[in-house]
Amino acid sequence: MGNAESFSHFCTNQPARMKSAIYTDLKAKKEQGKKSFAVLIDPDKVDTSVLEELIGLSVSARVDYFLVGGSLVISNHLDECVQHIKQNCNLPVLLFPGSPSQVSKYADALLYLSLISGRNPELLIGQHVVSAPFVKQSGLEIMPTGYIVVDGGAPTTVSYISNAAPVPSDKNDIAMCTALAGEMLGMKLIYMDAGSGAKRPITEGMIKAVADNIEAPLIVGGGIITPEKAYLNCKAGADVIVVGNAIEKDPSLIKEMSDAVHSVPVKA
Repeated sequence: MGNAESFSHFCTNQPARMKSAIYTDLKAKKEQGKKSFAVLIDPDKVDTSVLEELIGLSVSARVDYFLVGGSLVISNHLDECVQHIKQNCNLPVLLFPGSPSQVSKYADALLYLSLISGRNPELLIGQHVVSAPFVKQSGLEIMPTGYIVVDGGAPTTVSYISNAAPVPSDKNDIAMCTALAGEMLGMKLIYMDAGSGAKRPITEGMIKAVADNIEAPLIVGGGIITPEKAYLNCKAGADVIVVGNAIEKDPSLIKEMSDAVHSVPVKA
């Protein structure tokens, strides 16, 4: 059987599973005005003892989601990391992949990222074409996500690998139009990211400009190092706050961050 025939046979013989539990939950929370907090775990940066500490702290702090992934993930610990989380708690695990190889069937869902802020066709659609049959075979809940990288004042792995310039931090209109275009193209989520270790996080003004013009749940991450910033981002319109780098340095921040996010008043 030739490659084209094999590919066609593969795709047409996979079960049609359209899971939507986590997306439905995210959408319902947005409609209710409830904010969520997610802890980002890079499999390259945690061992078993660190992971167990993060799981324990996250469960007690009422964290909503784990995001697992990274720009590189050079180790083979992705499956092991996801399985360890699933065996030790009931928190949903969402994959945050930096490449098509970062797929684990043990997770609950996959943020299927399209870098809509860049102009690199490989990260807009190219890698998705290659990974699509394997992603489908995984049985994961697939959430098409418009990924917008915003200038955080420091070079990031994402910008380097993508060979794409981030959205300037003071160009709210560009961010808003990019998010709006992504939503119109069918993206179910919008993820704005200043990158790991950003010197400056995304401004509340930019978050508000985007949140006021889209209906999709808005995820915000990168450079968020204080509970106050997490709270202000939610007030500006973020639906999910993602923190990774700050927690790697100080795991005790999990409770403070989670409390801040969940303390945002629900709009009547």
